[in-house]
Amino acid sequence: MDDKLKKTLSRLQAQCVRREYCVRDIKAKALKATEGDEAAAQELVESLLQDRFVDDARYAAAFAREKSSIAGWGPVKISYALAAKGIDRQVIAAALEERDESASSARMESVLAAKYRTLKDDPQAKLKLLRFALSRGYNYDQIKDFVNGITEKK
Repeated sequence: MDDKLKKTLSRLQAQCVRREYCVRDIKAKALKATEGDEAAAQELVESLLQDRFVDDARYAAAFAREKSSIAGWGPVKISYALAAKGIDRQVIAAALEERDESASSARMESVLAAKYRTLKDDPQAKLKLLRFALSRGYNYDQIKDFVNGITEKK
């Protein structure tokens, strides 16, 4: 590995220390840093993988936790977002298992309650709330009882 590649590797390692990256994201960064040199980028990615700076399982778990607790995303939306990043299905399933289900349910309820307050006088509030919840990545089975309960309190 020449000096320029070592500097690039060092810079990528520093980025990986600050936050998690998946293999696809770090490969894109490596390709950009090496000005499209596929072989050099692959060498950098392999080095980062070998030294455990990049790990798709760790990335997927962190992504799932963050999107579930902070952004209020449901498991469906998280799964699709991780699949779009090229993460394996089994890794995605394991990451979704690591989420705190009770905290996720509480977050879903608070997000839906806040949305319902904006729809209170709307005659189609129930339909709009269901559509909103589905767009956030929650399963219909997860949301139907809560939506029925909140809209019937009217």
